[in-house]
Amino acid sequence: MSEKKDYYEILGVSRDADEKEIKRAYRRKARELHPDVNKDDPNAEEKFKELSEAYEILSDPDKRARYDRYGHAGINDNDFNFEDFARGGFGGFEDIFDMFFGGGMGRRRGPQRGSDLQYRMQISFEEAAFGAKKEITIPRTEACPTCNGSGAKPGTDTRTCPKCHGTGQIRTTQQTPFGHFTQTRTCDRCGGDGKIVETPCPNCNGLGKVRKQRKISVNIPAGVESGTKLRMPGEGEAGDPGAPSGDLYIVIQVKPHKIFKRKNDDIYCEVPISFVQATLGDEIEVPTLEGKVKFTIPEGTQPGTTFRLKNKGIAHLNGYGRGDEYIRVKVVIPKSLNSKQKELLLKFAELSGDEINPEEKSWLKKVRDALGV
Repeated sequence: MSEKKDYYEILGVSRDADEKEIKRAYRRKARELHPDVNKDDPNAEEKFKELSEAYEILSDPDKRARYDRYGHAGINDNDFNFEDFARGGFGGFEDIFDMFFGGGMGRRRGPQRGSDLQYRMQISFEEAAFGAKKEITIPRTEACPTCNGSGAKPGTDTRTCPKCHGTGQIRTTQQTPFGHFTQTRTCDRCGGDGKIVETPCPNCNGLGKVRKQRKISVNIPAGVESGTKLRMPGEGEAGDPGAPSGDLYIVIQVKPHKIFKRKNDDIYCEVPISFVQATLGDEIEVPTLEGKVKFTIPEGTQPGTTFRLKNKGIAHLNGYGRGDEYIRVKVVIPKSLNSKQKELLLKFAELSGDEINPEEKSWLKKVRDALGV
């Protein structure tokens, strides 16, 4: 048995594509692969079946969540039935008929999944490195607690829509030169629900939903960076009764750090040392994300030399271990010296065989004479 292709690859969408992107991609591909358009291709029906299966799984939030987590192993054989899909499932041949012949078959609207929400969160550099737990407040629609989302006043009930008789659809049949043509459209009396609320709930006015300010706890994993998008399933807008809520997406923005710069999971900083420390070597304290640590500068360290501290960087997102920290040495040259310091430097230069500006020597002699040294 050949290995199944990735559903996202079949539809040509990214793994973070939303409902609308998936639906647009399916409609576009369906026009290209429909068997009626590719009558000379013996594999046309199989290709279309493969496309329909990918769409049927990815358009269902629960099935998509299982697929994202477990791959094809998380999808049961009875999760998709092409025959049922072709007879009128969402996105099946009814939609294809709409594409090629201008519509007319229609389908019941059914309970609609809630909309997704997006929240932009700003966090510190350290929180991005080590992870954090945050509490946010978001406005969203939720099922009315008074009527439990039914829209009916407690103690009352809904009744079957008299226009569509509970089907949510209105069917009309016309005689055409090609035979009988049946057209189905959503019932304009009940909006496709098949039920009518006689006495609306006073809390939600019959909508079944209310607006709330909801506090939500967010676990930020270590290693996130600006642009990272965290998905919180079911924390979006409430869906219709019987349909799931949308998802909440947290978009991360990391504040810049005063000392460190980040590149992938490594961090960089600049450490100033004196020219004596660079020449003779020294043990100094250097900053890390976890506080200062001791570090030995070797003798003869040159300006701009970079040292590495292993595992002192950012934690690998969804993995093990950490990046490294890189320390770039900046040798600080004193802007002014007293005469004794200059004399000692001149002696050092003479011992080293370095050429000194004659004018500088003359100036230093004048200084020594004036000071009596």
